[in-house]
Amino acid sequence: MTEIIVVTSGKGGVGKTTTSASLAIGLARRGSKVVVIDFDVGLRNLDLIMGCERRVVYDFVNVIHDECTLKQALIKDKRFEHLFVLAASQTRDKEALTQAGVERVLNELKAADFDYIVCDSPAGIEKGAFLAMYFADRAVVVVNPEVSSVRDSDRILGLLASKTRRAELGDAAVDAHLLLTRYNPERVARGDMMSVDDVQEILGLSVLGVVPESESVLASSNAGTPVILDAESAAGQAYDDAVARLLGEVLPMRFVDVQKKGLFTRWFGG
Repeated sequence: MTEIIVVTSGKGGVGKTTTSASLAIGLARRGSKVVVIDFDVGLRNLDLIMGCERRVVYDFVNVIHDECTLKQALIKDKRFEHLFVLAASQTRDKEALTQAGVERVLNELKAADFDYIVCDSPAGIEKGAFLAMYFADRAVVVVNPEVSSVRDSDRILGLLASKTRRAELGDAAVDAHLLLTRYNPERVARGDMMSVDDVQEILGLSVLGVVPESESVLASSNAGTPVILDAESAAGQAYDDAVARLLGEVLPMRFVDVQKKGLFTRWFGG
């Protein structure tokens, strides 16, 4: 049975596309058939992070408007046999997405036996974001540990509870999880950043993962290689942990405590 996962937030620049790409790769690496869809019409960044920007011929909007088939628009990842990307359009506006069109594409993907459909949502509450979450079974709410990001994500939770198909049909609510990005335990200890517990208390969500601040995220994105593939980086490890938890594994939460300095460092500084 296909599960639709929306990666969403109320604020831009928190790492949704990096998260979408990493979750999709993590699921595919574990043997699932996965497609990740870019709902950010007009901007289109997912294909860059996935490293397939030169292979985009047709996009999500082309499929919705019957300008090509779904098969023509799906880009097969070169690293994982069962991973596909459906890029957004750079030349249309967000009104090009329609609820009926999105539903038809999702139904075609379900019929093609995809295990997971990961929807990379634009920020905020405009049409693309609404359509990305409307058909979702689960939501990953990406939040930076700062007041404005948490406040805006609280509004997204309200929409997930009231503006999805599940809400309209009176079904069980969309299962939402919290993913904290750009987390810095040292800044938390100094009182310059909200802690995991602070954010969790405000939003009332289970924590799927905590991704630490890391230069490897930007470097990986620029290289078209999602950071989850960098097994040496803390961010890559954190995303892999998040995928495991998404699949029901119970793991200790890493990267949330200040690292104690070793004896050599304490003696000689650093």
